[in-house]
Amino acid sequence: MKRRELIAAIAASTVLSSPSVLRAEQLFRLALTPVFLDNDAVVIARLRDALSEGMGRDIDLVQRRTYQEITGALLDGSVDAAWVCGYPFLQHRAQLNLLGVPVWRGQPRYQSYLIASVADMAASLEDLRGGMHAFSDPDSNSGFLVTASDLARMGETPDTYFARTIFTWGHRNVVRAVAGGLVRSGSVDGYVWETLAEVEPDLVARTRIVAKSEWLGFPPFAARTDRMADADVSSLQNALLSMDQTDAGRAALDLLFLDEIAEPDIRLFDGIASRMSVLEQAG
Repeated sequence: MKRRELIAAIAASTVLSSPSVLRAEQLFRLALTPVFLDNDAVVIARLRDALSEGMGRDIDLVQRRTYQEITGALLDGSVDAAWVCGYPFLQHRAQLNLLGVPVWRGQPRYQSYLIASVADMAASLEDLRGGMHAFSDPDSNSGFLVTASDLARMGETPDTYFARTIFTWGHRNVVRAVAGGLVRSGSVDGYVWETLAEVEPDLVARTRIVAKSEWLGFPPFAARTDRMADADVSSLQNALLSMDQTDAGRAALDLLFLDEIAEPDIRLFDGIASRMSVLEQAG
């Protein structure tokens, strides 16, 4: 069944709610980084249901507009855990621990894509000098850090290299900005671009990939280090790591185009750490 048909079938089925067997207690709050999930209510509902079932309790999925808001909520305890980007995770490495890393197309990694209009003849970042460029978020690895660190290696910054830059506050919005001609180029999460190619092919067909980064650690799930011994955080981790073993979890993963959630490995994020070092050294 195609994804659109699957979503329609789910939406037309029983009311999306947590199982009645769940205990009546304070909601566990999991924050979602605004990547592909923005405005996809059915996907969010299915993810909530799968994790609620896996934890045996109610869970609330919290959405915010920016990475900074999500990271801040995690650090100040407003949420119990979060699906974050590797960049802010490493920025706060001393305070955060990994819970799991999504596996996409067989590996827990993804790439940053540099995109332009389908009619644009640019063959590399060097060809895009002087144009308008869209970033997703200043705390995004694929939507900012990769391109910014590439420019730093060239002795440039986004402000000196491009005529103008904008932040769209969402990878899907980067694709829209490029496809609609608002900007000449954009930095986008490759997972999001590839997924949109499946669900919004007409939109993505108006863009093309100019360059791809190396493979980098996929945006992970994390919790504060001082919460890792909590029973509810351990329960979430177990639910995440076993999602591919339940019908509800498999349904959520399929809608997200993910294979499973894998055991965390901090070495996956060495490439992001290297790019952070490049940017820091450039000052």
